[in-house]
Amino acid sequence: VLLDRAGNESDFCSVSVDDVEGGRLAVHHLLDQGHTSIAVVGGPGNLQQVADRRLGAELARSRHSSSAQLLVKSTTHLDVGSGVVAAEEIVALPEAERATAVFAMNDLLAIGLLQGFVTAGLRVPDEMAIIGYDDIAFAAAAAVPLSSVRQPRLAIGCRAAELLFDEIEANEHEAAHDHQQVRFTPELV
Repeated sequence: VLLDRAGNESDFCSVSVDDVEGGRLAVHHLLDQGHTSIAVVGGPGNLQQVADRRLGAELARSRHSSSAQLLVKSTTHLDVGSGVVAAEEIVALPEAERATAVFAMNDLLAIGLLQGFVTAGLRVPDEMAIIGYDDIAFAAAAAVPLSSVRQPRLAIGCRAAELLFDEIEANEHEAAHDHQQVRFTPELV
C-alpha cells in the first residue's frame, strides 16, 4: 500500500490526499483576504506533493484573479531553518516586489517563516499572512497561531491499514484483491 502517494497502477493500493486541492484552498483563501502578491514557499519542486500544491496555487490564482502574482521560492528542505532563510529573502526584496502573504508547503516551513518575519519586525498576520500545510500541533500552538491545510491523518492511516489487511487476507486465501486508489480531500483550518 502506497501511503501519501497517489497510485495510478493496478499493482498497488494507494492512500493519499488531493494536494492540488490543498494548494488551491490555501491560495484561494489568501486571495479572498485581498492579497494580490503571494509567495509560494517550499521545495524541492521534484517532490510530487510540492508540485501538486504549487499547481493548486496556480489554479487558484488563474481562476480568482489574473492580476494576482505568485512568487515561487524553492527550498532545499521542508524544515524550520529553510523557512527562516526564505523569510529573510522575502524581507530583503524591495517593498514594491514583496509578497503580503505566504503559502508554505508544510507547517515546519510556516513556523520558520513566522520566526523570520517576526525577527525582521513584520507583524503577522497584519503585514504578512501565512498559511501552512499539514496542520501539525505546533502550528496552532505558535505565538501567532497559523492557518493550515489539514490532511485527515487518522483516516489516511486507518484506510491504508484496512487495505493492507485486506490484501494480506486475500493473499492467505489465494483470493483476488482489487487494488484501490483512495484520495482524501484536505480542508483549510
